[in-house]
Amino acid sequence: MVHIEAQESDAHTKPAGEVTVWAIRRQRASEFWHYFSRNKGAVIGLVVFVAIVLIAIFAPLIAPYHPAAQDRSALLLPPVWQEGGSSAYLLGTDAVGRDLLSRLIYGARFSLFVGLFVVTLSVSVGVIVGLIAGWFGGWIDTAIMRVMDVILAFPSLLLALVLVAILGPGLINAMIAIALILQPHFVRLTRGSVLAEKRREYVTSAEVAGAGILRLMFITILPNCLAPLIVQGTLAFSNAILDAAALGFLGMGAQPPTPEWGTMLAEAREFILRAWWVVTFPGLAILTTVLAINLMGDGLRDALDPKLRES
Repeated sequence: MVHIEAQESDAHTKPAGEVTVWAIRRQRASEFWHYFSRNKGAVIGLVVFVAIVLIAIFAPLIAPYHPAAQDRSALLLPPVWQEGGSSAYLLGTDAVGRDLLSRLIYGARFSLFVGLFVVTLSVSVGVIVGLIAGWFGGWIDTAIMRVMDVILAFPSLLLALVLVAILGPGLINAMIAIALILQPHFVRLTRGSVLAEKRREYVTSAEVAGAGILRLMFITILPNCLAPLIVQGTLAFSNAILDAAALGFLGMGAQPPTPEWGTMLAEAREFILRAWWVVTFPGLAILTTVLAINLMGDGLRDALDPKLRES
Protein backbone atom coordinates (compact mmCIF):
# COMPACT_ATOMS: atom_id res chain seq x y z
CA MET A 1 0.00 0.00 0.00
CA VAL A 2 2.84 2.31 0.91
CA HIS A 3 4.59 1.37 -2.36
CA ILE A 4 1.50 2.28 -4.39
CA GLU A 5 1.15 5.61 -2.60
CA ALA A 6 4.83 6.37 -3.23
CA GLN A 7 4.40 5.66 -6.95
CA GLU A 8 1.36 7.93 -7.07
CA SER A 9 3.31 10.61 -5.28
CA ASP A 10 6.20 10.35 -7.79
CA ALA A 11 3.77 10.43 -10.71
CA HIS A 12 2.27 13.66 -9.41
CA THR A 13 5.65 15.21 -8.56
CA LYS A 14 7.25 14.82 -12.02
CA PRO A 15 4.54 16.57 -14.02
CA ALA A 16 4.51 19.34 -11.44
CA GLY A 17 8.24 19.84 -11.96
CA GLU A 18 7.80 19.95 -15.71
CA VAL A 19 4.94 22.41 -15.36
CA THR A 20 7.15 24.60 -13.15
CA VAL A 21 9.91 24.66 -15.78
CA TRP A 22 7.45 25.59 -18.52
CA ALA A 23 5.89 28.22 -16.24
CA ILE A 24 9.32 29.79 -15.65
CA ARG A 25 10.04 29.81 -19.38
CA ARG A 26 6.68 31.36 -20.15
CA GLN A 27 7.26 33.98 -17.48
CA ARG A 28 10.68 34.86 -18.93
CA ALA A 29 9.27 35.05 -22.45
CA SER A 30 6.41 37.22 -21.22
CA GLU A 31 8.82 39.49 -19.35
CA PHE A 32 11.07 39.77 -22.42
CA TRP A 33 8.14 40.65 -24.67
CA HIS A 34 6.87 43.20 -22.14
CA TYR A 35 10.13 45.16 -22.22
CA PHE A 36 10.63 44.63 -25.96
CA SER A 37 7.12 45.80 -26.85
CA ARG A 38 7.51 49.02 -24.86
CA ASN A 39 9.71 50.18 -27.74
CA LYS A 40 7.13 50.72 -30.50
CA GLY A 41 9.85 51.22 -33.08
CA ALA A 42 11.25 47.79 -32.24
CA VAL A 43 7.84 46.19 -32.76
CA ILE A 44 7.47 47.91 -36.13
CA GLY A 45 10.99 46.78 -37.05
CA LEU A 46 10.13 43.20 -36.07
CA VAL A 47 6.99 43.21 -38.20
CA VAL A 48 8.86 44.61 -41.22
CA PHE A 49 11.74 42.17 -40.77
CA VAL A 50 9.40 39.17 -40.51
CA ALA A 51 7.64 40.37 -43.67
CA ILE A 52 11.00 40.59 -45.49
CA VAL A 53 11.95 37.09 -44.30
CA LEU A 54 8.64 35.68 -45.54
CA ILE A 55 9.08 37.44 -48.89
CA ALA A 56 12.56 35.93 -49.21
CA ILE A 57 11.35 32.42 -48.31
CA PHE A 58 8.40 32.46 -50.70
CA ALA A 59 10.12 34.46 -53.47
CA PRO A 60 9.41 31.86 -56.20
CA LEU A 61 5.69 32.03 -55.35
CA ILE A 62 5.48 35.82 -54.97
CA ALA A 63 7.72 37.11 -57.77
CA PRO A 64 5.82 37.57 -61.04
CA TYR A 65 8.85 36.66 -63.17
CA HIS A 66 12.20 34.95 -62.96
CA PRO A 67 14.80 37.55 -61.88
CA ALA A 68 16.92 36.95 -64.99
CA ALA A 69 14.04 36.90 -67.50
CA GLN A 70 14.37 39.67 -70.11
CA ASP A 71 11.73 41.41 -72.19
CA ARG A 72 13.46 43.31 -75.00
CA SER A 73 10.22 45.12 -75.85
CA ALA A 74 10.07 46.72 -72.38
CA LEU A 75 13.43 48.37 -71.75
CA LEU A 76 13.54 50.90 -68.90
CA LEU A 77 9.77 50.78 -68.54
CA PRO A 78 8.58 53.15 -65.76
CA PRO A 79 6.43 52.03 -62.78
CA VAL A 80 2.75 51.35 -63.37
CA TRP A 81 1.56 54.69 -61.90
CA GLN A 82 3.80 56.75 -64.16
CA GLU A 83 2.97 57.66 -67.74
CA GLY A 84 4.15 54.91 -70.03
CA GLY A 85 4.06 52.26 -67.30
CA SER A 86 2.49 48.82 -67.66
CA SER A 87 0.47 46.72 -65.22
CA ALA A 88 2.64 43.76 -66.25
CA TYR A 89 5.63 45.41 -64.52
CA LEU A 90 4.44 47.13 -61.35
CA LEU A 91 7.79 48.73 -60.47
CA GLY A 92 9.06 48.99 -64.02
CA THR A 93 12.00 47.29 -65.71
CA ASP A 94 15.75 47.81 -65.94
CA ALA A 95 17.99 48.52 -68.92
CA VAL A 96 17.73 44.97 -70.31
CA GLY A 97 14.00 44.49 -69.68
CA ARG A 98 14.10 42.57 -66.39
CA ASP A 99 11.22 43.03 -63.96
CA LEU A 100 12.42 45.21 -61.09
CA LEU A 101 9.90 43.88 -58.56
CA SER A 102 10.97 40.28 -59.15
CA ARG A 103 14.64 41.18 -58.78
CA LEU A 104 13.96 43.06 -55.54
CA ILE A 105 12.06 40.08 -54.12
CA TYR A 106 14.84 37.64 -54.99
CA GLY A 107 17.40 40.16 -53.78
CA ALA A 108 15.96 39.83 -50.27
CA ARG A 109 17.21 36.24 -50.27
CA PHE A 110 20.78 37.28 -50.99
CA SER A 111 20.80 40.11 -48.46
CA LEU A 112 19.39 37.97 -45.64
CA PHE A 113 21.76 35.13 -46.53
CA VAL A 114 24.69 37.54 -46.38
CA GLY A 115 23.62 38.79 -42.95
CA LEU A 116 23.06 35.28 -41.58
CA PHE A 117 26.34 33.90 -42.94
CA VAL A 118 28.42 36.87 -41.75
CA VAL A 119 26.90 36.96 -38.26
CA THR A 120 27.20 33.19 -37.81
CA LEU A 121 30.86 33.18 -38.87
CA SER A 122 31.92 36.31 -37.00
CA VAL A 123 30.08 35.32 -33.80
CA SER A 124 31.42 31.76 -33.82
CA VAL A 125 35.04 32.76 -34.31
CA GLY A 126 34.79 35.93 -32.23
CA VAL A 127 33.26 34.20 -29.21
CA ILE A 128 35.87 31.42 -29.22
CA VAL A 129 38.77 33.85 -29.55
CA GLY A 130 37.28 36.17 -26.92
CA LEU A 131 36.81 33.30 -24.47
CA ILE A 132 40.43 32.23 -24.93
CA ALA A 133 41.72 35.80 -24.48
CA GLY A 134 39.58 36.51 -21.42
CA TRP A 135 40.14 33.18 -19.67
CA PHE A 136 43.88 32.67 -20.14
CA GLY A 137 44.99 36.31 -20.08
CA GLY A 138 48.70 37.07 -20.11
CA TRP A 139 50.59 37.11 -23.40
CA ILE A 140 47.77 35.24 -25.17
CA ASP A 141 45.31 38.00 -24.30
CA THR A 142 47.80 40.70 -25.29
CA ALA A 143 48.58 39.10 -28.65
CA ILE A 144 44.93 38.53 -29.55
CA MET A 145 43.79 42.00 -28.57
CA ARG A 146 46.62 43.71 -30.45
CA VAL A 147 45.59 41.86 -33.61
CA MET A 148 41.99 42.97 -33.04
CA ASP A 149 43.16 46.55 -32.53
CA VAL A 150 45.03 46.45 -35.84
CA ILE A 151 41.88 45.24 -37.64
CA LEU A 152 39.80 47.97 -35.99
CA ALA A 153 42.37 50.62 -36.93
CA PHE A 154 41.53 50.28 -40.63
CA PRO A 155 38.34 51.74 -42.13
CA SER A 156 36.03 48.73 -42.38
CA LEU A 157 35.03 49.17 -46.02
CA LEU A 158 38.63 49.82 -47.12
CA LEU A 159 39.83 46.68 -45.35
CA ALA A 160 37.00 44.67 -46.88
CA LEU A 161 37.97 45.96 -50.34
CA VAL A 162 41.60 44.93 -49.81
CA LEU A 163 40.59 41.45 -48.65
CA VAL A 164 38.20 40.94 -51.56
CA ALA A 165 40.88 42.16 -53.95
CA ILE A 166 43.20 39.48 -52.53
CA LEU A 167 40.58 36.70 -52.48
CA GLY A 168 38.90 37.70 -55.73
CA PRO A 169 35.52 39.35 -56.46
CA GLY A 170 32.44 37.34 -55.56
CA LEU A 171 29.69 37.09 -52.98
CA ILE A 172 31.33 34.33 -50.90
CA ASN A 173 34.66 36.15 -50.68
CA ALA A 174 32.85 39.38 -49.83
CA MET A 175 31.01 37.65 -46.98
CA ILE A 176 34.25 36.20 -45.60
CA ALA A 177 35.87 39.64 -45.71
CA ILE A 178 32.93 41.29 -43.97
CA ALA A 179 32.88 38.59 -41.28
CA LEU A 180 36.57 39.22 -40.62
CA ILE A 181 36.16 42.98 -40.17
CA LEU A 182 33.14 42.53 -37.86
CA GLN A 183 34.75 39.82 -35.74
CA PRO A 184 36.80 42.11 -33.41
CA HIS A 185 33.61 43.57 -31.91
CA PHE A 186 32.54 40.11 -30.72
CA VAL A 187 36.04 39.31 -29.47
CA ARG A 188 36.14 42.46 -27.35
CA LEU A 189 32.62 41.97 -25.99
CA THR A 190 33.25 38.34 -25.08
CA ARG A 191 36.61 39.07 -23.50
CA GLY A 192 35.17 41.88 -21.36
CA SER A 193 32.29 39.70 -20.19
CA VAL A 194 34.64 36.82 -19.34
CA LEU A 195 36.92 39.10 -17.33
CA ALA A 196 33.87 40.33 -15.38
CA GLU A 197 32.42 36.86 -14.79
CA LYS A 198 35.36 34.50 -14.22
CA ARG A 199 36.05 35.74 -10.67
CA ARG A 200 32.46 35.41 -9.49
CA GLU A 201 31.45 32.87 -6.88
CA TYR A 202 29.54 30.53 -9.19
CA VAL A 203 32.59 30.13 -11.45
CA THR A 204 34.86 29.49 -8.48
CA SER A 205 32.39 26.90 -7.15
CA ALA A 206 32.27 25.10 -10.50
CA GLU A 207 36.07 25.14 -10.67
CA VAL A 208 36.37 23.69 -7.16
CA ALA A 209 33.80 21.03 -8.07
CA GLY A 210 36.17 19.79 -10.77
CA ALA A 211 34.75 21.36 -13.94
CA GLY A 212 37.21 21.40 -16.83
CA ILE A 213 38.36 24.49 -18.71
CA LEU A 214 36.06 23.93 -21.68
CA ARG A 215 33.05 23.39 -19.42
CA LEU A 216 33.89 26.51 -17.42
CA MET A 217 34.22 28.62 -20.56
CA PHE A 218 31.35 27.35 -22.68
CA ILE A 219 28.81 26.04 -20.13
CA THR A 220 29.40 28.14 -17.00
CA ILE A 221 30.52 31.56 -18.26
CA LEU A 222 29.31 31.91 -21.87
CA PRO A 223 25.53 31.78 -21.16
CA ASN A 224 25.94 34.82 -18.88
CA CYS A 225 27.65 36.77 -21.68
CA LEU A 226 24.95 36.28 -24.31
CA ALA A 227 22.88 39.45 -23.80
CA PRO A 228 25.42 41.95 -25.26
CA LEU A 229 26.40 39.43 -27.94
CA ILE A 230 22.80 39.12 -29.13
CA VAL A 231 22.43 42.89 -29.43
CA GLN A 232 25.78 43.21 -31.22
CA GLY A 233 24.83 40.33 -33.52
CA THR A 234 21.67 42.17 -34.54
CA LEU A 235 23.61 45.32 -35.38
CA ALA A 236 26.26 43.28 -37.20
CA PHE A 237 23.48 41.76 -39.32
CA SER A 238 22.51 45.19 -40.66
CA ASN A 239 26.16 46.22 -41.09
CA ALA A 240 26.79 43.06 -43.11
CA ILE A 241 23.92 43.90 -45.47
CA LEU A 242 25.22 47.45 -45.91
CA ASP A 243 28.81 46.36 -46.49
CA ALA A 244 27.75 43.65 -48.95
CA ALA A 245 25.69 46.21 -50.86
CA ALA A 246 28.65 48.62 -50.87
CA LEU A 247 31.00 45.94 -52.20
CA GLY A 248 28.42 44.95 -54.80
CA PHE A 249 28.06 48.59 -55.85
CA LEU A 250 31.84 48.82 -56.28
CA GLY A 251 31.88 45.64 -58.36
CA MET A 252 33.68 43.55 -55.72
CA GLY A 253 30.71 41.68 -54.29
CA ALA A 254 28.00 39.72 -56.05
CA GLN A 255 28.50 39.75 -59.79
CA PRO A 256 25.83 40.39 -62.47
CA PRO A 257 23.27 39.08 -63.22
CA THR A 258 22.84 38.17 -59.51
CA PRO A 259 19.81 40.13 -58.19
CA GLU A 260 21.66 41.54 -55.18
CA TRP A 261 20.56 45.03 -54.18
CA GLY A 262 24.04 46.59 -54.25
CA THR A 263 24.79 45.03 -57.62
CA MET A 264 21.47 46.33 -58.94
CA LEU A 265 22.51 49.83 -57.88
CA ALA A 266 25.84 49.44 -59.67
CA GLU A 267 24.14 48.33 -62.88
CA ALA A 268 21.78 51.32 -62.76
CA ARG A 269 24.33 54.09 -62.16
CA GLU A 270 24.31 55.37 -65.72
CA PHE A 271 20.51 55.61 -65.77
CA ILE A 272 20.05 57.71 -62.60
CA LEU A 273 18.81 60.81 -64.43
CA ARG A 274 16.57 59.20 -67.03
CA ALA A 275 15.22 56.19 -65.09
CA TRP A 276 14.98 57.06 -61.40
CA TRP A 277 13.19 53.84 -60.46
CA VAL A 278 16.11 51.51 -61.23
CA VAL A 279 18.13 53.23 -58.48
CA THR A 280 15.43 54.32 -56.04
CA PHE A 281 13.76 50.97 -55.35
CA PRO A 282 16.93 48.94 -54.58
CA GLY A 283 18.09 51.80 -52.34
CA LEU A 284 14.75 51.83 -50.52
CA ALA A 285 14.96 48.05 -50.07
CA ILE A 286 18.37 48.38 -48.41
CA LEU A 287 17.19 51.31 -46.28
CA THR A 288 14.03 49.53 -45.11
CA THR A 289 15.79 46.28 -44.22
CA VAL A 290 18.68 47.90 -42.35
CA LEU A 291 16.36 50.30 -40.50
CA ALA A 292 14.06 47.45 -39.43
CA ILE A 293 17.00 45.41 -38.09
CA ASN A 294 18.46 48.39 -36.22
CA LEU A 295 15.09 49.12 -34.61
CA MET A 296 14.92 45.48 -33.53
CA GLY A 297 18.40 45.81 -32.06
CA ASP A 298 17.28 48.77 -29.96
CA GLY A 299 14.36 46.73 -28.65
CA LEU A 300 16.59 43.77 -27.83
CA ARG A 301 18.96 46.08 -25.95
CA ASP A 302 16.06 47.48 -23.92
CA ALA A 303 14.74 43.99 -23.14
CA LEU A 304 18.07 42.35 -22.27
CA ASP A 305 19.85 45.14 -20.35
CA PRO A 306 18.77 45.20 -16.67
CA LYS A 307 19.93 48.82 -16.29
CA LEU A 308 17.63 49.96 -19.09
CA ARG A 309 14.76 47.94 -17.60
CA GLU A 310 15.03 49.83 -14.32
CA SER A 311 14.91 53.16 -16.13
